Amino acid sequence: MSHALCSLLCAAALGFVATAAAAVESGQPAPDFTFTDLAGKAHKLSAYRGQVVVLEWLNPTCPVVGRHYRSGNMQATQKAAADEGAVWLQINSSAMGDLDAAQSAEWQKKQGVVATAYIRDRKGEIGRLFAAETTPHVYVISKAGVLAYQGAIDDQPTASQANTTAAHNYVKAALAALKAGQPVAKPKTQPYGCGVKYGG
Repeated sequence: MSHALCSLLCAAALGFVATAAAAVESGQPAPDFTFTDLAGKAHKLSAYRGQVVVLEWLNPTCPVVGRHYRSGNMQATQKAAADEGAVWLQINSSAMGDLDAAQSAEWQKKQGVVATAYIRDRKGEIGRLFAAETTPHVYVISKAGVLAYQGAIDDQPTASQANTTAAHNYVKAALAALKAGQPVAKPKTQPYGCGVKYGG
């Protein structure tokens, strides 16, 4: 590959990242999207207006995702959201970590997932819409449809599994702030984990 072509491709890639990163900002309305769940039923994000919605980007093959599930941290966070009446949507935009519908449902069952739906975002359209970078990458949307939080699940990107449950959980903090009618103290943090491998 010539130096000129490499430079052009790199510039184009950087341009896409900049565009994607600007696609959604905390404090602004979350972009609407439609999706089909594992049972083949169609849904729309805006149909959940009036409920808090949590979007969890995942890849079942990612070791960081595995750590949060092995420790029970992700399930505990999901349950805390469900106890408050929140909708939890799991989204897999990773072309290299996609499981078919039956395998995805089996993985959910094995992990003890507490979620409203699992979305196979095979074309990466929803992931790119929200500029999801890693697995996990979590977004919390208020009842008014405003993005209240986006970023990491907690503040321990290098924590061992034993320390995961003792970390400061940004998602639980965001849910608590919304319940209290208060602004989220940290509306955006740096996500960590496996990079989302977009296809196409």
